[in-house]
Amino acid sequence: MSATIEAGGGAEDIRDGKDFSDGKDIREDTVFGRIGGALRERDFRWWFAGQITSASGVMAQGVALSWWMLQTTGDAVWLSVLTLCTMGPTLVGGAWAGAVVDRSDRRRLLIVTQSVLMGIAAALTVLAATGTLAVWNVLVASVLSGTAMAVDSPARQVYVVDLVGADGVASAVGLWEVALNASRVVGPGLGGALLAGPGATACFGVNAFSYLAPLIVLLRMKPHAGATAATKRVRVRGAARDGIRYAFRSPVIRALLPMSAASGLIFGMGIALPPLVSRALHQGGGGYGAMMAAFGVGGLPGALLAAAQPEPTGRRVRWLALATAATVIGIAVSPTMPIALVAMAALGVTSIWFIASANTLAQLRCAPDMRGRVMSLWGVAMTGTSPITGFGVAAVVEFVGPREGFSVAGIVLGAAAIAGWRALQD
Repeated sequence: MSATIEAGGGAEDIRDGKDFSDGKDIREDTVFGRIGGALRERDFRWWFAGQITSASGVMAQGVALSWWMLQTTGDAVWLSVLTLCTMGPTLVGGAWAGAVVDRSDRRRLLIVTQSVLMGIAAALTVLAATGTLAVWNVLVASVLSGTAMAVDSPARQVYVVDLVGADGVASAVGLWEVALNASRVVGPGLGGALLAGPGATACFGVNAFSYLAPLIVLLRMKPHAGATAATKRVRVRGAARDGIRYAFRSPVIRALLPMSAASGLIFGMGIALPPLVSRALHQGGGGYGAMMAAFGVGGLPGALLAAAQPEPTGRRVRWLALATAATVIGIAVSPTMPIALVAMAALGVTSIWFIASANTLAQLRCAPDMRGRVMSLWGVAMTGTSPITGFGVAAVVEFVGPREGFSVAGIVLGAAAIAGWRALQD
């Protein structure tokens, strides 16, 4: 089907949504066109589907490990130890991991890390099935998986750029947030169902099996020669220090990293939210579940808004950060449960939109040969610091109050946005 539009003696030929006057697909300028921009790449479509499966398996295993540890030890302190073992490698070795990502073929590196993670999950499955699973080998497995994830996480983020190019990063990051939010619903639900039935062994087995899909996709993909060639220029010795220096010399990256750390407090709300629900809003476990569900419901449109936007600007990121900070504080002061639920859904929208936009901006504003190291530092800020910041939030909750403890994330994020205001002015 074709149509010719004539105006002022000129003519434009439009066929199947394409403007042939300049060769540009006009569908790319629509909201739905931008959302699906990354999905036009066949390799990304397959990669995206595999990541949904894998992320859900990781969430299911996380539920099982926390439950098993609490039931085995009877002491919630061991949950903090488990978190430290999982996140500690990112905090300690994040900069080094980024240097590895920058000088490696990301596809081959991901094949290695995903295989290691699958092996660890398989080992947990065997140990649980044979009745030999113990606290010490769970902690060892957590350290090993945390070490693999310290490399795997930035490699996955940079590999997206290899797949879709710089023009598709906003769409790809937004779609990844869609997948992540879907896994936050599917994974814990699946983990809970398996715990109630076959038990933790099944959760570990499902996680091991979930890595097959992304591994098959990676093995079938062709190497991206351009990305591989670019990484060969990275100097091995001192590369991690170079990455840290680069991040702190770049005003935009230097402004975004504290925001990433503050947002880690929001996404790690398992410390501050339960006391808020039980002590301030006077609700039980059902209320806690409803708050988490409300966040997930809001997160989906937030991710779609991030995927639909054109290249994010610093101004948009800083305003989204302030909106997210205000919403956190709004939840903290909510007088009733219905108001808190509405505010929690709003937090899902603003926080996911903000973090996806900030992540995209960080990737696009850094030098290509520094992208792996910057994304590693992003991970250090968001998840690597969580064992430390979590203890601080817990102290505020216990010694000041649950509302004040929950509001810490909003206050810190708002302060970070104001501190980086000038750096994010365009």
